[in-house]
Amino acid sequence: MAQRRTILLNPGPVTLTPRVRAALGAGDWCHREPEFAKLTMEINQRLVGVYPDLAENYLAVMMTGSGTSAVEAMLASFAPDTGGTLVLANGVYGERMAKMLTAHRKPHELLQGAWTGPVDIAAAAALLDEHPEITHVATVHHETTTGRLNNLDAIGALCRARDVALLLDGVSSYGAEAIDAEAWNVEAVAATANKCLHGVPGLSFVVGHERLWTRTSPQVGSVYLDLYAYFAGQHGAGFSPFTQSVQVAFALDAALDELEEGGGWRARRQTYVDRAERIHTQLDAAGVSTLLRESEYSSVLRSYLLPADVGYRELHAGLKERGFVIYAGQGQLAPDIFRLAYMGDISAADLDALCTALADVLESTS
Repeated sequence: MAQRRTILLNPGPVTLTPRVRAALGAGDWCHREPEFAKLTMEINQRLVGVYPDLAENYLAVMMTGSGTSAVEAMLASFAPDTGGTLVLANGVYGERMAKMLTAHRKPHELLQGAWTGPVDIAAAAALLDEHPEITHVATVHHETTTGRLNNLDAIGALCRARDVALLLDGVSSYGAEAIDAEAWNVEAVAATANKCLHGVPGLSFVVGHERLWTRTSPQVGSVYLDLYAYFAGQHGAGFSPFTQSVQVAFALDAALDELEEGGGWRARRQTYVDRAERIHTQLDAAGVSTLLRESEYSSVLRSYLLPADVGYRELHAGLKERGFVIYAGQGQLAPDIFRLAYMGDISAADLDALCTALADVLESTS
């Protein structure tokens, strides 16, 4: 029996295209064979090539794990053991970076901002003045707690002016939002296959400046998350220190084909913007308001306030019955919001059906 198609509006995993889904069945390969080593090296090159400016001075490594594993590997491998890292947090994922640094006993300072507010650049500058030993800043590009696209132009300018390196969580922005590595003084960015790249969960990656990989490998407080071990293998003979998710790599390769053929990250961003506007028009007409100002959102996701007479559980159930999966709020925002992401294989007909479903469910639950 054919399974009904479900449109995922959560921030990853995404609804797959038939081409990417078919790639999962491309075959059974041993991860220690030269064919997979060759594919690994090719994908690493393609990942950096998503942003042509990165291709000049940055190199990628892949690992089996979620985007969170890539962020933790980046911090475990590159955040300093002396000096310190300033974490700029205004949501769950920035706060998670601070938890990772704590777990790895890395010295750091946390600038805790409100989840509904932007990063306070003046406060960040003051903390850097107060702690001249700090050499790195860590923050989230797209904070999916709310859908905010943090102001990396301002954060990056501060990093460049103070000569501190930026460690960037690009898990839900890589492939759809601009990354100006030079202007932002980016040392490394962590991301994943299963969000804006439209691949399958199971592979993540870290793109690091070439100067990181050529320095003497430090003692990393993890075996599995030691990016220097991945680099030595993948940029040597192409092999990884641990078992990689082979079929997921096939799917990622196909997803990168689709990204390139579709015009790259800029075209993908515009696709998301168009989808967001189509859905927003429907919700606005129904009297549903955004949590943030429209100008503060990324192209990838928006957060909406639940109407006073509509509960999330009822809204989710009504939409799921019609073939659409939305996403709840997190933590303190859970009672008040729902979130809609715009990634994946979503057609114009799907958007029309979604807008009809939203109108029907909101009316029936109010």
